[in-house]
Order: sequence, then C-alpha cells, then structure tokens
Amino acid sequence: MSKRQREDDLLWLQVLQKKELMRAKKRRRRLLQRILVVVLILSALSAGIFFTVQKAAKQKSSEPNAGTAAADAGTPSGSTADIPSDTQADGQDLPSDTSSDTASDVQQEPDAEQAGDGADGLAELKQVNGYSYQEKTRTLGNGISSTYAVLLDAENQTVLAGKDETERIVPASMTKVLTLLTAVEHLGDTPNLKDKFKITVEITDFCYLNECSVAGFEIGEKVTVLDMLYGLILPSGADAALGLAQYVAGSEEAFVKLMNEKLDELGLSETAHFTNCIGIYDKDHYCTLFDLAVIMQAALENDLCREVLSARTYTTSKTKQHKEGMVLSNWFLRRIEDKDTGGEVLCAKTGYVSEAGSCAVSYGVDEKDRKYICVTADAQGSWKCIYDHVKLYKRFSNRRKADDE
Repeated sequence: MSKRQREDDLLWLQVLQKKELMRAKKRRRRLLQRILVVVLILSALSAGIFFTVQKAAKQKSSEPNAGTAAADAGTPSGSTADIPSDTQADGQDLPSDTSSDTASDVQQEPDAEQAGDGADGLAELKQVNGYSYQEKTRTLGNGISSTYAVLLDAENQTVLAGKDETERIVPASMTKVLTLLTAVEHLGDTPNLKDKFKITVEITDFCYLNECSVAGFEIGEKVTVLDMLYGLILPSGADAALGLAQYVAGSEEAFVKLMNEKLDELGLSETAHFTNCIGIYDKDHYCTLFDLAVIMQAALENDLCREVLSARTYTTSKTKQHKEGMVLSNWFLRRIEDKDTGGEVLCAKTGYVSEAGSCAVSYGVDEKDRKYICVTADAQGSWKCIYDHVKLYKRFSNRRKADDE
C-alpha cells in the first residue's frame, strides 16, 4: 500500500470517527428527549387517574343525594360517568388505530425475495417524472439494504429496478445537487469564478450549532466562487452552501425560493419542496427518488455542474487562512472507483441525517457505454450505501441489448 493510500485511509477513518461521534451525540440527545416526553406523559396520566379516582369516590359517597338531585332536575343520575369514559377513550384511540394500521401494512407487504426477480405490478404505473416502467422492470428485494432505491436508464428514460421508489423521502445533503445547479445557472453564461466571497461568523456559527458537515472555510476567509462550488459537493460543505446562497441571492431564504422555482421548472413541484440549501431535516423539506434523478440529469447537462460532480479531489485556492489551500475529496467516488460495477461511476453526491439514513445519487456508465442514474436512501451506514450502488450497477450492466428494447 502506497503512502498516499495510507494517508487517504487514515483521513477516511478520521472522517468516519468524527461522523460517528456526531451521530452518537444526536442519538443521546434524542434518547433524553424521548425519556423526558415519556416521563411527562406518565405524570399526566397519573394525575388524571388520581383525580378521576378521587372524583368517583366523592360521587359514590354522595350517591343517594345525587340521585335525588338528579330526579328533581329531570336528568338521569350517574351522568358524571361520561368523564372517566371519555378519558379512557382518549387514551385508547391512538394506540388502537396504530396497531390496526401496522397489522394491515404487514399483511399487504409482499415478500421481498419473491418480488425480487420478476416483472410485477410496477408496469401499471407506466410513467413517473418522464421515466417509463417496462414489463422487465424489477422490484428489488432484501439484497439491497437501503429502504428506498431506484436504478434508471438515463438514455432510454426507463425504470430498470425499484424499491419503494415513489415514496416521499428526506433528501439530506443530496439537496446540494439542486443547490449547485441553481447557483451555477444564476451565475450567468460567463461567470466570474474567481470572484470572492467573505465567510461570515454567522455562517460558521450556523454550521456549528446545526452540526453540519463543512468544507472548512474560516471566519473572514475570502473564498472564490469556484472553491465554494467544489466545497459544496466534495465534502458536502454547509459553509459553502450558505456562502453561495448569499453570493447569488443575498440570503438563504431568497436562494431557496430560486431552488423551488427550479423544481417547478423541472416539473417536480407537486412531489418536491425544499426549505433550505443544505439538506437539514425539516418536515417540509422532501422529494422522491425520481425527483432527485431528474435534478441529477439536469445538473449533468450543465458542463460546470458535471465537472464539479465528477471531481474525485480538488485543492482550494491559497488564502491567508489556508496558505497551501485545502484538499477536498468526494469519498463516495474515491471508495467506489476500485469496486466492480461493470463500468465506472462518474458523478455522485451523498447525504446523511438520522431521519434519512445514508443516501446517495450517482451517475455511471457500463462497459457498453450505457448510462444510468442510481438513487438510494435510508441505508444503515455509508459503506452499505456504496455497496448498494455497486450491486445495482453490476447487476444491470450484464443485461443483454434485447433487454433495452
């Protein structure tokens, strides 16, 4: 193993360790929040039961008088029994419905392995976002660890295989493909990529408080537009995303409006909506795998976007804060390049938030120069995400020419 490879592996391990520490911290915080919620709920239930018992005891002790009063008033005695009845019903409605829905879902779920190799009801969907289902479209099984997956023939616009591919997902940092596309398109036909933007304390503080991945630009550092474009994609830098948003539109809010306008232009506004340019989780920040495929396809058609998305490494410009520049890496591309995919993966963007798991959108070609777009989400680890892409590319690179027709 060469010295460069050892250094790369060490850096990769450091990145993984840092991410794992951040994930563990998030898990602990969520666990404490859940414990607090449970304690509050139990306290509320205990208080409710206590007061109900007390009230029932008082009613029982005064039952003869209550009956006489009720008769005189013309109302039936025992009407206060509605209170414990309502309390009981309120406490049982939600668990009862949830249990029923879960049982129904389990009964309707097809066996993943049985559905894995044959054509099925997917063909009835006919077309989604311009991609057509075929009789030979496959439903993926448990061999793909990601909860959601789709492999598309980018030339023929057909769906080769899918797994819950039409469901709404959390895109995480795959969002940044649209951030890249929106930024580049609004830079104009002849952008000044050497123009500089000064990184602010607000940007670095936001990234720190939200535990975002960063390129590593520092407060007061004057960063070129080109460096921010590469910093956005290769290390998935939130600092670069916010810098580009402010450079292009004046604020992140104005830039997100441009992103949603681009979604509308691409015909995706009914199934996709973004609230930030980074990929931070928000209940109103969502899309489908097909939406990401369309966004990726549009980015590939832009020369500058394609150049950034295909870079394995990039060294930023020398600055006062980084006298030798910073070496940025697209770890997905660097880790998949020596795997047997039946061709080559040329472009990729990964993502991770706890609500989305490890996810990625990639573009590749096989040895017959057939072009693919692969999108997966909710894998339990970055390597599992990578190997899902490896499996899908390899499996379908072996298909015969007749299968394309």
